[in-house]
Amino acid sequence: MPEGDTIFRTASTLQKVLGGQRLVTCESLVLAVTRAEFAGHVVAKVEARGKNVLIGFDDGRVLHTHMRMNGSWHVYRLGERWLKRTEAARVVLTTDDMVAVCFSAPVVRVIAAGALERAPDIQGLGPDLLAPTFDLTRARQNLRSDPTREIGDALMQQRLVAGIGNVYKSETLFTCRVDPFSKVSTVDDDTLDRLLLEARMLLQRNVHGGPRGTRVALTGSRHWVYMRAREACFVCRGPVSVRKQGMPPRSTYFCATCQHVG
Repeated sequence: MPEGDTIFRTASTLQKVLGGQRLVTCESLVLAVTRAEFAGHVVAKVEARGKNVLIGFDDGRVLHTHMRMNGSWHVYRLGERWLKRTEAARVVLTTDDMVAVCFSAPVVRVIAAGALERAPDIQGLGPDLLAPTFDLTRARQNLRSDPTREIGDALMQQRLVAGIGNVYKSETLFTCRVDPFSKVSTVDDDTLDRLLLEARMLLQRNVHGGPRGTRVALTGSRHWVYMRAREACFVCRGPVSVRKQGMPPRSTYFCATCQHVG
């Protein structure tokens, strides 16, 4: 699933291409989008909230997409060959010279004018780690509200804090030397703040494009532990491990020695 940095870059790219532009056409197999008749309307703003892309129009309506595991937005010049199958296109937005295509996103819907902040899945999001107004106190309090959940699983709950996925969960817990399987109730406030600020910093580091990385090095992996099961830890040289965590189960990568995992 795309993480917060990917969605932020997607929204930024779409804003550059669509922001302030009047749509020439809007094509979709999603009936609600077809009925919305967005062609002729101006795109007022494109923004990311957590893992959601929100395309706002001049009449207040919003086109909401969520990529889940396989969705993506692509941008092409008019007439340029697409890199994915036409059949996978869920929405196609065309301006005078550009085409924005949403491929394979399972969530594509139209939110009525004025209804965005009342939409349960948007309203229910925790503080967005990449938002300029990120609320650290509220994010910590949200984590505290689920004290029996393991911290590695809690960081993935978008209703608690928005933007973290498998990569940043594993990397943040490693760089902060926190046991992913410890209960939230056993993690002190200073450590929760440190985890949140570290995750925010790592996400911010990767919003400008290029290969994603959380480890700065001339050689070797760009990640400390993610996708490095059974390889040597860069710090202690012990083996990196992986274990399923949460529901649905997601892979958590960690170093048992550095993170004091029992």
